[in-house]
Amino acid sequence: MSVLLAFAAAFLFASGTYLLLQRRLSRILIGVGLIGHGSNIMLLTSGTGRGVAPIIGTADPTDFADPLPQALALTSIVITFGVTAFLLALGYRSWRITHDDVVEDDVEDRFIARRRDGDQMVEEEALAEREQAREEDRR
Repeated sequence: MSVLLAFAAAFLFASGTYLLLQRRLSRILIGVGLIGHGSNIMLLTSGTGRGVAPIIGTADPTDFADPLPQALALTSIVITFGVTAFLLALGYRSWRITHDDVVEDDVEDRFIARRRDGDQMVEEEALAEREQAREEDRR
């Protein structure tokens, strides 16, 4: 059974990652949800199995269930809920402003990309000048 759950978690992580790489906020939102569900399955599967409630004095301490995976899963649920609420607010604002949920390139990203291309051209020119100087020195 745990192999099936491991494959289910892997499938949820893979499909969630694919959706996170899309340009639409609705797909990003679904991707975050799938990754959250995959992490919950993974965390709950990592538990040692069933046991009795960890209340001191009710049973032998070796029979207690490990509460850590359950606490981590609860934390994962809360974090996923917070990120989902934030993305819903972001999507609603984007829809109100642009009537579309496509994530556009940032102006700063374009500037940095142009600057990087310019830096590469300067480096290529400097390398060409060095090569030319070496050839002239050889003559």
